Amino acid sequence: MNGIHILLVEDNEGDILLTTEALQEGKVSNKVSVVRDGEEALDFLDKKGKYASEEVPDLILLDVNLPRKNGHEVLQYVKTNENIKHIPVIMLTTSSSNDDVRKSYNNHANCYITKPVESEGFLNVLNSIENFWMNVVKLPSIR
Repeated sequence: MNGIHILLVEDNEGDILLTTEALQEGKVSNKVSVVRDGEEALDFLDKKGKYASEEVPDLILLDVNLPRKNGHEVLQYVKTNENIKHIPVIMLTTSSSNDDVRKSYNNHANCYITKPVESEGFLNVLNSIENFWMNVVKLPSIR
C-alpha cells in the first residue's frame, strides 16, 4: 500500500520523537504532520494560517491531555464536521480513565489505546497501529 498522511496531535516531545521515528521507519512511506495542542490541531484541520496548504490527513493520532483544547474537544470537532468526520481518529494517550474511554467512544473515536510506559511496548503499539490502519483496513479516498 502507498503511504498515508497521519496527523499526530501530541504535546509530549518524547512521544512525538518515538512516534514519528517508528512511523517513518515502517515498511510504508507515510507523511507525518505534528501539532502540539488542540488549537493547533483545529487550525491544521481547517487549513488556517501556516497550515493553509496542508492536505487533509487520512488518519489522526490524538492525545487526550493537550494544552489549549483537549483531545475530547478536538475529537468532537472532527466528528461533527461534515468535511472531515470520515477521518479515523485513534485516541493514543497515557490516560486509562474509564471516563476518558467512555467520552472518546461517545464522541465516535475509532479506537482508544493507552500508551504503554516502556518504549518497547509503545513501539509495539505503533507497529500494530501501522499494520492495521495501513495494511488491513480500507481508508476512504478524499483526493
